[in-house]
Amino acid sequence: MTQEKYQIEFQTLKKFFEKFCQDKHNNQQKTTKNLSYKDTEYILNLKLCQDCDELIEYSLDRLNQCPHETKPRCRTCDEPCYKPDQWKKVAKLMRYSGIRLGLIKIKKRFKIF
Repeated sequence: MTQEKYQIEFQTLKKFFEKFCQDKHNNQQKTTKNLSYKDTEYILNLKLCQDCDELIEYSLDRLNQCPHETKPRCRTCDEPCYKPDQWKKVAKLMRYSGIRLGLIKIKKRFKIF
């Protein structure tokens, strides 16, 4: 995948994980992840609990290992790289955050609340 696509993907993970963790968990701590992709370094600042931090670490590793040049959505991938138990956790998190973040966009667009 391109470096631009990689950056969009890890920023999406950050947004979804932080939304889920903020709403569902306590004891978030600020952490910094140093990512490397195709000879480019990225810094990712996060605020997550330990469980979510471990899960995003796994997800970022899967993202780095993605063999596709044109990355599909993980849920439609023909060659899933997530372990089934990890996939269930990430899918639940993405579903929850996707709905909430989508509603936030709608509220902002129409200036509701």
